[in-house]
Amino acid sequence: MPGSVTRIPTVVIGAGHAGLAVSHLLTERAVDHVVLERGEVANTWRNERWDSLRLLTPNWQTNLPGFGYAGDDPDGFMTMPEVVEFIDKYARHIDAPVETSTTVESVRQNGDRYLVSSNGRTWDAAAVVIASGGFNRPKIPTVGADLPAGITSVSAFDYKRPSDLPDGGVLVVGASATGIQIAEEVHQSGRPVTLSVGEHVRMPRTYRGRDIQFWLDAIGRLDERYDEVDDLVRARHIPSPQLVGTPDRRTLDLNTLTSQGVRLVGRLSAVTDGTAFFSGSLRNVCALADLKLIRLLDMIDEWIVGSHEGLVDEPERYADTVVDDNPVLSLDLDDGSISTVLWATGYVPDYSWLDIPVLDRKGEIRHDGGVVTDSPGLYRIGLTFLRRRKSSFIHGAEDDAIDLTGHLAGYLGDQ
Repeated sequence: MPGSVTRIPTVVIGAGHAGLAVSHLLTERAVDHVVLERGEVANTWRNERWDSLRLLTPNWQTNLPGFGYAGDDPDGFMTMPEVVEFIDKYARHIDAPVETSTTVESVRQNGDRYLVSSNGRTWDAAAVVIASGGFNRPKIPTVGADLPAGITSVSAFDYKRPSDLPDGGVLVVGASATGIQIAEEVHQSGRPVTLSVGEHVRMPRTYRGRDIQFWLDAIGRLDERYDEVDDLVRARHIPSPQLVGTPDRRTLDLNTLTSQGVRLVGRLSAVTDGTAFFSGSLRNVCALADLKLIRLLDMIDEWIVGSHEGLVDEPERYADTVVDDNPVLSLDLDDGSISTVLWATGYVPDYSWLDIPVLDRKGEIRHDGGVVTDSPGLYRIGLTFLRRRKSSFIHGAEDDAIDLTGHLAGYLGDQ
């Protein structure tokens, strides 16, 4: 048992945008707390993203409780250094009680309280808010273990820039926002790219003269609550939309990639004896994404008519995704055409330090909108669709943090 024990009402784990939003609102409620951060403020944004990445949300939407974007490019998209600067400024603005370089090694129960251990110290807290992010480790399919020895395997978590990859063709697995951005960047570096496409969400960057995020906000899509959807599990695991935040606000979709020379194949289903096999459902998967896009645009059009929105551009529709009549169903990974497989297949949180039985069989925390009901006083924030569809965006942290800090303050008041 560590010799130094600090008794405190609340510990917040993680000094990213969500943890800092919680910290600010706890301060407003006069709840004494500490924020523990394994690296620096905004550590994930600072160290665990590729070089060219920009936010998918426009600058005007980048805000946190009591703090918002104040630059001269509201329709632009922040680079990663700009995101780090924004969150750094926020931490200073709210004077957050952050202890950096403090890796949490264990969180365990102690009666109706929690013991949080790190760096030889222990905090004895009545409540703990886990704000450590949902993207701590890459989620690589089991077929990744079957790649031939000569193939370089890289996750999007570790990828930084094309020049780090070996020469030769690249198979990018996954066609959500991450996959399509990396596929384009790697292809533009001169490496032939094959993109393995599974379920995806097609979305234009702009529609009828406005950013798509404007419309999603206007029609109430982003504010849809977790207790208002029919299939919450599915809603929380839908891939991120195919969006890219570039200065020219362009749309990047599968048609854009194929026009550049990227080859599309179906979902990677197996690797056997040096051969990669792909699902034959590519056409159906793309057709479904096209249909859902049409439904979304119809919903926006209906809202515009019903709200008598001012001058906007005329409705538009986009060409169906172009799929080869006979898409490739297998690739020989031993013939030298592919040198790298890059996994853009998502991420999972890391709870290896959480010594409390609140994880389900998939290793995810069981919670009700961020309230861990199996362990009173324990909270989670910063996950996809935690309480609203916008939960995973920077601006989505505020409403979630308001709800959870309100619940937390009530819990502490009952102690």
